[in-house]
Amino acid sequence: MAVAGVRGARRVLRAYSAEGRILGGWLLDGNTELAERTASDLLMDPAVAAVPVRAVEFGCFLFEVCRR
Repeated sequence: MAVAGVRGARRVLRAYSAEGRILGGWLLDGNTELAERTASDLLMDPAVAAVPVRAVEFGCFLFEVCRR
């Protein structure tokens, strides 16, 4: 996921294991260096299999980045 896909927008990234367990979550508020965090960064952890990206306000699913 390119940084441009989350920069300036409020998003939630949540890391999931291959078994579907939540491994952690991050709120991107668009105004801090956390906005530079990407799903690719989270996938550097071998335990992370998928990172869904959601809008904060209504929780709408936007897209998901998965390990190949």
